[in-house]
Amino acid sequence: MPPAANPVLCSVTDRHLLGPDEDARLAALSAAIRRAIAASVDWIQIREKDLSGRRLSELVRDAVGAAGGSSTRILVNDRLDIALGLGAAGVHLGEESVPVAEVIRWRNAEPTRRSFLVGASCHSLAAAQQAEHDGADYIFFGPVFDTPAKRKFGPPQGLERLSEVCRAARVPVLAIGGITLENAPGCLRSGAAGLAAIRLFQDSPDLPAVLSHLRGMM
Repeated sequence: MPPAANPVLCSVTDRHLLGPDEDARLAALSAAIRRAIAASVDWIQIREKDLSGRRLSELVRDAVGAAGGSSTRILVNDRLDIALGLGAAGVHLGEESVPVAEVIRWRNAEPTRRSFLVGASCHSLAAAQQAEHDGADYIFFGPVFDTPAKRKFGPPQGLERLSEVCRAARVPVLAIGGITLENAPGCLRSGAAGLAAIRLFQDSPDLPAVLSHLRGMM
C-alpha cells in the first residue's frame, strides 16, 4: 500500500536516558522538548510514568507553554487529569490506564473538548480493534522492532503484523518500537500513518535533519 502522504512524527520522552541525576535530567528533558518544538515535530508524548504528579505537572506546563503558537501537539501519557488541567492536546492511554471508552464518553459529553486527542497503545490486532471500537483517535502499535523500552510487551511484531493492523484499522496507526531512519520506510510502506520513537527523536543531535529526511521519503 502507498505510504502516508504526511506521516505523523511523534517524539516520545524518556528522561532516564538523559543521566542519573533527577534534577539534571529533567532540565535536559525540558530542553529536548523545546528543541523538538522548535524543529516542528508533530506530536510530543510526555511518557514519564514514574514521575511525581507535581514534577510531571511542571514538565507538562512548561511543554504546553513552549508549544503555544506552534504546530506541535503535547500529549500526556496516562494522566488525564494533568493533560486536561494544563491544556495539553490529548492523552495517551496504555493497557493499565483509564479505559478508552470511558474517556471518549466524557469527551463526547463536553463539546468544548471535541478536539482533545485520545490515543491508545496496542500490542495485538485484537487490542487495536477494541481501541478503535471504543473510540480512540489513533493507535500506537508495536513493538515493531526490538527495543529495550518495549521488551516487556513481548517479541517484536514485525512489519507483516504492522501491515495487518494498518489494513484493519480505520484510525491512524503509528508504528513504535525500535524505529530508525533505516527501517522507517518499511513501516510507512506497511501502512503506518506515522512513527513514534524515543531515541530517534530525543537523542538526535540534528533533529531538523531527521524530520526533514523522514518527511522527504514521501
